[in-house]
Amino acid sequence: MSISPHQPLFAVRGRQRLIYGIGLAAGLVALAVYGMAAFTRNASQASCGAALELARRIAPLAHGQLAAFAVAERGVAVPDLSFRDANAGERYLSQWRGRTVLLNLWATWCVPCRKEMPALNALEQRLGGTRFEVVAVNIDTRDPEKPRAWLRDSGVDKLAYYADSSARIFQDLKAIGRAIGMPTTLLIDPSGCEIGTIAGPAEWASPDGVALISAALRTPGTKGEL
Repeated sequence: MSISPHQPLFAVRGRQRLIYGIGLAAGLVALAVYGMAAFTRNASQASCGAALELARRIAPLAHGQLAAFAVAERGVAVPDLSFRDANAGERYLSQWRGRTVLLNLWATWCVPCRKEMPALNALEQRLGGTRFEVVAVNIDTRDPEKPRAWLRDSGVDKLAYYADSSARIFQDLKAIGRAIGMPTTLLIDPSGCEIGTIAGPAEWASPDGVALISAALRTPGTKGEL
């Protein structure tokens, strides 16, 4: 900062203190933001340790029909996503705490989604129960009856109907880097942490798919099918 010979010294020092104060405040804000981000990351890592261990354990099963399944490499607590059930009641992902969830986002305008739905239906029929559920959320934003009719006509009758006509759920997952295209599917542990994700369709009811999900449900140290 240049000093004019006509400026009083106290004015110059006042400006210097102001500039210094602004710089210090900006630095403190940046430090706080960085610290909060680091705290959040560390908290997710700590709370999602079991999911990371499980992801490492089932990683060898991500092959064949499930080759595109990417196991979690860092702790990610999935946001408490909201959507509607068949009676238009508001539901939250946290209501599935204590159960493993295969969360799937689909739409009738998505051809790969439609091709995948029978496999998700068959997986739910085989493994669904008190410990596991396929939660398929439709994100059609127009005619709400179209996806219901499509499911009926396609014989997809084992999946509970969930929908988000605003498609906000897709944006919420996109914000954490977990929604690139459609369909999007996340395997989530009973604590709400990501075990793995897949962008695109998969043959979930295939032997590869059933083996991976069964392994995710198996208590460490046990053997055999559920």
